[in-house]
Amino acid sequence: MRIISIDPGYERVGVAVLEKETPSSKEVLLYSECFQTCAKDCFEDRLKEIGNELEKIIKEYKPKAMAIESLFFNSNQKTALKVSEAKGVIKYTALAKGLKVIEFTPLQIKIAIIGYGRSTKDQILSMLPHLIIIEKEVKYDDEYDAIAIGLTYFACHPK
Repeated sequence: MRIISIDPGYERVGVAVLEKETPSSKEVLLYSECFQTCAKDCFEDRLKEIGNELEKIIKEYKPKAMAIESLFFNSNQKTALKVSEAKGVIKYTALAKGLKVIEFTPLQIKIAIIGYGRSTKDQILSMLPHLIIIEKEVKYDDEYDAIAIGLTYFACHPK
């Protein structure tokens, strides 16, 4: 099974494509990146760019499902609304291409990767290389987050 996993945002979007051939096989990272939208563009153009980038990745890798992180914000409502709009574009793009979309909370991701719901981002980052081979330099946490979200999908859906 091949999936695409997303750490949603409107400035930066973390993306990973993972594959697992059998329930007993190890996950393989086929692709990962963090793409950025142009801060000078209007918000609507940034949303369109997110949709276009995802369409290209979906077309190339042909995943069957999308795993995406549920949003949780404590403070900045303006940012939360913009990220929610970007997430809507992301989910629409996946659904329009026939992908099943599954959301995971930060708690579910932490439990799947570390086994502890109050684990820190540093603990998750240090665990990822033990769970999957990452052959390239990762510049942004958003990309690591997308990889962790993909691993969570397979932990919760082993078939």
